[in-house]
Amino acid sequence: MEAPVLPPSQAEDIAKNTIKPIAAKDIDATFKSDSIDLITNPLGSRILAFSDEWFAAASNLTTPTPPVHKPGVFTYAGAWYDGWETRRHNTEPFDWVVIRLGVASGRVKGVEIDTAFFNGNQAPEVAVQGCFVSSSREEELKDKDFGEWETILPKQECGPSQRHGWLLPEVTKRPYTHVRLQMFPDGGIARFRLYGYAVPVLPQNIDTVFDLAATVNGGVAVACSDQHFGTKDNLLLPGRGEDMGDGWETKRSRGDHVDWVIVRLGVPGTIDHLVVDTAHFRGNFPQKVQVLAAAPVREKIPAHDDQSAWTEILKPEKLGPDKEHRFEKDVLAGVGEQVFGYVKMVIIPDGGVKRLRIFGRRGQTGQYMGRAGRV
Repeated sequence: MEAPVLPPSQAEDIAKNTIKPIAAKDIDATFKSDSIDLITNPLGSRILAFSDEWFAAASNLTTPTPPVHKPGVFTYAGAWYDGWETRRHNTEPFDWVVIRLGVASGRVKGVEIDTAFFNGNQAPEVAVQGCFVSSSREEELKDKDFGEWETILPKQECGPSQRHGWLLPEVTKRPYTHVRLQMFPDGGIARFRLYGYAVPVLPQNIDTVFDLAATVNGGVAVACSDQHFGTKDNLLLPGRGEDMGDGWETKRSRGDHVDWVIVRLGVPGTIDHLVVDTAHFRGNFPQKVQVLAAAPVREKIPAHDDQSAWTEILKPEKLGPDKEHRFEKDVLAGVGEQVFGYVKMVIIPDGGVKRLRIFGRRGQTGQYMGRAGRV
């Protein structure tokens, strides 16, 4: 795997522009509406190396759930923290951790650092670097003096027990396979989120059927009616998860009601079959599901209530508990050879769904739907 021939380091571009700090209350709206966390643990990201993790493990950084606090709980090393914490008095300029992205590669839109519950021992400053290397070279990344790191986020100040967000001047031109989080000089960080767009490795044969909506293939859940108990982003993750906590679940409704979620496919394509999985949802699964699709319009997301934009491809069908429901082409309507770029799943009246799979063939153009550009 070789990096595309693109302009050199982002560092000079970043220096000429302004990093925009994002208030904690605006982080989700800024990043979670059209991008994904490229290093979240459920995607298969990996901690490759770190300088130190004496007080708390680096692997906590990529946990998808918010940090928790256990005051008064101590381990052999010291107070228990849900995050990454290193020793005091670092003799080097910074502590560091190297992470393999959970997707083939990705372009970065912004960064979140959460220092929740680290107060007096939080990281004073952080920076983020990236590189594009093949898996065969990963051993090289364990050397703190590895020379191919490029600046993604220059050094930024951090405060105690709070979420910090930074929006880059533009999405990085270069995709990255690995990132290095730097902490100056030492301390603790609860969570690290790297928001951006997957650059998928898609099948070259246009007749190959694959999941057009999967996060690893560039799919993004871009809007929903409600996500009270479980986030919409979980719908497109690999595997079937571990419990109800890693699915999409809405709050209970009363009266005539439906909930919905809109997914931007990673690549426009024709639809072959659908899978709606209610794994672990046994007393709170939706009674029925309906699926609609829309054309691959780049300018804006089709409004959920714009009837002219959506074509019904699956009429309301009954669902059951804790089960993969597969809907073949013979029960789908209006699919044929039409190329779609968005899918809307409607659950009736409410409840939880673990995964949504949209299997199909990529369109003749093979154009990637993400805002990071064309593959």
